[in-house]
Amino acid sequence: MSRLRAALPLILLVIAGIVLFSSGVMDRLHPEQLVQHQAQMRANIEAAPWLSRLTFIGLLTLAMSTGIPGTVLIIMAGGFAFGAVEGSIYSSIGLILGTLILFLASRYAFGAGSKHPPALVDKLHHGFERHPVAYTMFLRFVPVAPFGLVTVALAWLRCPLWLFVGASWLGGTVSTIFETSIGAGLGEALAQSHGRFGPGLLMQRGVWMPLTAIAVLALLPLLVERFTRRRHKSALSDESVTSRH
Repeated sequence: MSRLRAALPLILLVIAGIVLFSSGVMDRLHPEQLVQHQAQMRANIEAAPWLSRLTFIGLLTLAMSTGIPGTVLIIMAGGFAFGAVEGSIYSSIGLILGTLILFLASRYAFGAGSKHPPALVDKLHHGFERHPVAYTMFLRFVPVAPFGLVTVALAWLRCPLWLFVGASWLGGTVSTIFETSIGAGLGEALAQSHGRFGPGLLMQRGVWMPLTAIAVLALLPLLVERFTRRRHKSALSDESVTSRH
């Protein structure tokens, strides 16, 4: 019973995520839908500027706290609705609040840990114990896994709260800026093309530049792995030469 009580907050978040994902809200945030209802959206924002911004932050907070896929659509919608700068600020707030809720619920559910950790967490455990700060920053800056999954993994690893918040804010904000910029760039490009989608949208500077930045971030794990492997081979060869002499 005590274990179920500890897991209850995390279970409620999972249920909330299922309800949110099944509600169709994510479909309404697709860029094509935003363009079709752009006039109404702008009117609603002008009529209730603070309420619209708080609603956006609350929606992203809920989505991030449940770990559902597709949160990038919400972040891009923030750039579409509020612009790159404002959208990045609001998305950063929602991201931190949401991940903090998921982190605390997961850590409470896991307690002191289990004898059978998830495969991903078990693989990360050795590296985390040796270099907790570097490992946490790497996991947050480099998209090696979905954001929500990394949050749960860090909770299992008993990552210190200050380190989790700092790394999540820094790493999450970097990704958020790029994703929000894509949304803002799509909004401008779609407005110029009267809402028509096509390959030409990708050629817009406000779209291809942040897309390129995200692609570079996605390639970082491969580059880091190759660099580490070369250093390891070099160290082994040096030890071999030393032993011969």
